[in-house]
Amino acid sequence: MMARVSDETPPHADPPATGLDELVARRFLTTDAARPEKVAAWHAQGRRTARENIADLVDPGSFVEYGRFVTAAQEQRRHLAELVTDTPADGIIGGTATVGGMPVAVLSYDYLVMAGTQGMRGHRKSDRLIEVASRMGLPMVFFTEGGGGRPGDVDIPLVSALDVGSFALWGELEGAAPRIAVVSGRCFAGNAVLAGGADLRVATPEANLGMAGPAMIAGGGLGHFAPEEIGPVSEQAANGVLDVVVDDEAEAVATVRRLLAYTGEPMTPGEPADAAALRDLLPDNDREAFDVHPVIEALADEDSITWLRAAWAPELVTAFARVHGIAVGVLANQSTSLAGALTAAASEKAADFLALCERWGLPVVSLVDTPGFMVGPEAERSGLVRHASAMVGAGARLTVPLVGVVLRRGYGLGAQAMLGGSTHRPLLTVAWPQAHLGPMGLEGAVRLSMARELAAMDEAEREETVTEQTALLRKHAHALNVARVFEIDDVIDPAETPAVIAATLRTALASRRDSGLSSRAGGGGGAAPPR
Repeated sequence: MMARVSDETPPHADPPATGLDELVARRFLTTDAARPEKVAAWHAQGRRTARENIADLVDPGSFVEYGRFVTAAQEQRRHLAELVTDTPADGIIGGTATVGGMPVAVLSYDYLVMAGTQGMRGHRKSDRLIEVASRMGLPMVFFTEGGGGRPGDVDIPLVSALDVGSFALWGELEGAAPRIAVVSGRCFAGNAVLAGGADLRVATPEANLGMAGPAMIAGGGLGHFAPEEIGPVSEQAANGVLDVVVDDEAEAVATVRRLLAYTGEPMTPGEPADAAALRDLLPDNDREAFDVHPVIEALADEDSITWLRAAWAPELVTAFARVHGIAVGVLANQSTSLAGALTAAASEKAADFLALCERWGLPVVSLVDTPGFMVGPEAERSGLVRHASAMVGAGARLTVPLVGVVLRRGYGLGAQAMLGGSTHRPLLTVAWPQAHLGPMGLEGAVRLSMARELAAMDEAEREETVTEQTALLRKHAHALNVARVFEIDDVIDPAETPAVIAATLRTALASRRDSGLSSRAGGGGGAAPPR
């Protein structure tokens, strides 16, 4: 029979230990306040600590931390007290929280602990959080700064350490929930793989991202390089590795919050910045290039746009935005770069973006102004056939709603690729009044179809004939004539574009909800909707 403490305890004995004092002391050692000199030096570089970034990201009081008392597995080399003090959380902080009321999982390597390297216990922690996020369907935000794998964890028997599960688990999360990586400072090897495996990567200017850092490069006999020479932001933005480049970590966190918000429910309907301006944004001369960014800004809700991969393949613009409160992915040809032709890089960019919108459940709005795919021997050397076909396939596989708007030129297979493979593939395909559509560029079509006749003419007669026949073909290819034979659904006043897009998407999203299809990002995911 258990004795009653009140009866058995001597009246003057010390109260039983509760362990709270030790708990409070150990918790303190995991905080930034326990390492003021390191934090001050970090702040002097204009940087924020891992805990400061997490605190700025998540809603106050919502962060539930996992594994805060974990230390590096180095007790055979170092005193336990030293490890408790110097390796809090084994250099990776993680837990669940809410961001703007949305449940998320957050992980951050801590560069102030052994340069943010990946310890074996830290891997167990990241595995645990990734698995929890997968089970709960939580979006994940991962601050990935760090130097890669850590060789000094001797407490755990290892030979190759190639059985670490973090990378496979992170890859398996694709499509289950959005994954956003934030890259600041040095991010090499395993840390870079985690960044690269995310759906989107937000980077600050001082970031360096590479599959190997200086030590591994030198160890491979490939020379000696400073960390800043390996994968700087200027290069990784231009080659498509980075999606959004921001000024500092505060802006990176704000960007992550905005990106996460696109995956939530539709917001209260907003208003486009200036829908009426859409009537006047295209030049009168349809051979004159124009910047498509103001078009997107005019049809989207004010301050709702996030440009993605802006420095890579600028002939194609990709962005997230809201139209009347509905989050969408926007795909648009940019005629100021290569006349808006779809190169291999632009096709890869489009295929990646369409796949991302599908995973995140975002409807797609495609703004078409293209002469088609880039042609010629040089274009083919870039692998255009493979990338162009991948773009067509990505559009055809979309189950989220797609709306196509032909702004000016919709020619050839490139225009079809911008529309999911066909003008009848989107839920709605409309054109602006000045638009022309055809199987190829109109003048080129004349020269090709009349090659024999033109060859028999002198130069003056030939060019006059081409001009006349092109004018006739332009009349035939005019948007209203294309609509007359029902190859597109409608021709609209440009100022109506935001309202038409929003009305179409509201109907599509309501239909998906009524039919029990899953809906994320205000847009969808799940089984294929009616086309």
